[in-house]
Amino acid sequence: MDDLTGFQRDLLYVIAGADQPSGQDVKDEIESYYSADINHGRLYPNLDTLVNKGLVEKGQLDRRTNYYEISDQGVQAIEERREWERQYIEE
Repeated sequence: MDDLTGFQRDLLYVIAGADQPSGQDVKDEIESYYSADINHGRLYPNLDTLVNKGLVEKGQLDRRTNYYEISDQGVQAIEERREWERQYIEE
């Protein structure tokens, strides 16, 4: 996960915490966290990067709507990241 941007990492966490969210669902959630509009030109290429790295799986809900789901590799990456963080934040 060390090769992800902070934005990509945030997308991964949002997807991990949801049940097969659509791109619009992910966009809505990330916009509420960032308190800013996220355009499609930023969102979808970063989602595609997560898919290409094997951290997220992409499927189709219908002809116009995709969903995203955390992969086993994505879950493992989050667990490893959290373990790394723990060494710095636990008392």
